[in-house]
Amino acid sequence: MPVHNEEIAAIFEEIADLLEIKGDNPFRVRAYRNAVLTLRGLGPDVQTFLDQDQEPTKLPGIGKDLERKIREILATGTCQALEKLHKELPLSLTQLLKIPGLGPKRVRALYQQLHIETPQQLHQAAADGRLQTLPGFGVKTQQHILETIKSQLDASKRFKLDIVTAYAEPLVAYLKKTPGVQDVVIAGSYRRLLETVGDLDILVTASSESSVMQRFITYEQVQDVAAQGDTRATIRLRCGLQVDLRLISPQSFGAALQYFTGSKAHNIAVRRLARRQGLKINEYGVFKGKRQIAGQTESDVYQALGLSYIEPELREDRGEIEEARAGRLPRLITLADLKGDLHLHTRYSDGYNTIEEMVDAARERHFEYIAVTEHSHRLKITHGLDSRHLRQQCEAIDQLNATLKDITILKGLEVDILEDGRLDLPDDVLSELDLVIGAVHSHFNLSGEKQTQRILRAMDHPYFTILAHPTGRIINKREAYDLDMDRIIGHAFERGCFLELNSHPKRLDLNDIYCQSAKAEGVLVSINSDAHRVVDFNNLRFGVGQARRGRLEKKDVLNTRTLPELRRLLNQTMK
Repeated sequence: MPVHNEEIAAIFEEIADLLEIKGDNPFRVRAYRNAVLTLRGLGPDVQTFLDQDQEPTKLPGIGKDLERKIREILATGTCQALEKLHKELPLSLTQLLKIPGLGPKRVRALYQQLHIETPQQLHQAAADGRLQTLPGFGVKTQQHILETIKSQLDASKRFKLDIVTAYAEPLVAYLKKTPGVQDVVIAGSYRRLLETVGDLDILVTASSESSVMQRFITYEQVQDVAAQGDTRATIRLRCGLQVDLRLISPQSFGAALQYFTGSKAHNIAVRRLARRQGLKINEYGVFKGKRQIAGQTESDVYQALGLSYIEPELREDRGEIEEARAGRLPRLITLADLKGDLHLHTRYSDGYNTIEEMVDAARERHFEYIAVTEHSHRLKITHGLDSRHLRQQCEAIDQLNATLKDITILKGLEVDILEDGRLDLPDDVLSELDLVIGAVHSHFNLSGEKQTQRILRAMDHPYFTILAHPTGRIINKREAYDLDMDRIIGHAFERGCFLELNSHPKRLDLNDIYCQSAKAEGVLVSINSDAHRVVDFNNLRFGVGQARRGRLEKKDVLNTRTLPELRRLLNQTMK
């Protein structure tokens, strides 16, 4: 049975976690983690590379040893190295590493001294007060663990958008190849581009002779078939994701797509509007009495109710019905509107590609500019730059820019915001940059007032340009830190600086609500990839999706500007 890249990545990630808990060689652990990033960023399956006589070792982070393990997993579905670790350590220990504040040493102590193996056991130990018997586990730590585990258990049933995409797109392509199939569209929260997805709803139109239902339940990734009928089937993929397929008649396809896309609140508002007009709307169409008056397309459905077409990302009952009736819906930003990326990393810090390789990848996207923004030196784990190394990189960028005609590299830095609001590098070096991205990478548990004041002070710095991943949340892992975002957004407007929408699927920070607030306040948002490899530019699609949910238009986004326009805006932030 074919093995998906994500499955190989999951095996390598688990090996890395267990090795780290054991206290194994950190370079060995890092090799596995680098391979995970490579596999998850790879477009085609590794099997495709093998079929085309392309060796996995040609991929960054894949050496001979890992190549052998990839071939083993492709052949057997598992890896002896992982099986060996399973005999040495409980599998569930890796779940403890996902709890913020629990590194490998603490997990090892919990396992060896309190025999804790699962998040549930840890939750009980914290509730019983037993954690205080261990060094470094005080009352605040116990309370933090209780709150975090509850949040994670609540979120564990949902998948991040990029993981779902990795499974959804091949499945749709597979179904489209079925003879007799006309339409294949994924509805639900996936189509509305929510940050996480619980399951997939796929709608299909096909001829009566089509074998699409049989093809669906025999798909290579199917773990089990939960239900099977003539017009509907439910499967569970090996990754745990549930997928429903519904066979829809062409005359009802638009109505079904509108209905199953949701959201529930939006659909209730639509039905309420229909009733006021003496109409009935459901997944089969719009009806006046028993006569269907619309349903073949979504546009027809909305038009029958006197509404202009509402984009899926707006369907949350946040005023879109009234705007559609008045013809005032926003013209949402598209991926093609972006003219550059203002946050990316290279081998100078913790990136995996050279500046030249990042430029080539950006050129393929027809970008006018990119900003290279390594980490500053305070963040040791990322090999951040001090003043001397930053100046060396700036000289290299100047030399490279002199050879480029169709794209410009801006000189920047992702500088740490220290606990007291100071920036990690002095003014004399920051003043030499085109932009400075301030970021919080430590002291996440400050009080709301202290965290807010910390960021406000940083934004007042004369060379501060953009606030990176403003709330610090990691989806399904770490909650946003406590701060007053209304004050942050208001201060950004007063100061004339900008807010980032970090497109990495684990962040998608700003969220949609804060994007909308920034727009209302007149604060421009920069949609950035935070790329550490060339393939990470693909994450911009998720950032644009989040921006669309936040009602952002082209004019609301900083990096839709041409280079001269961008330079003028960046210069205005310098006091």
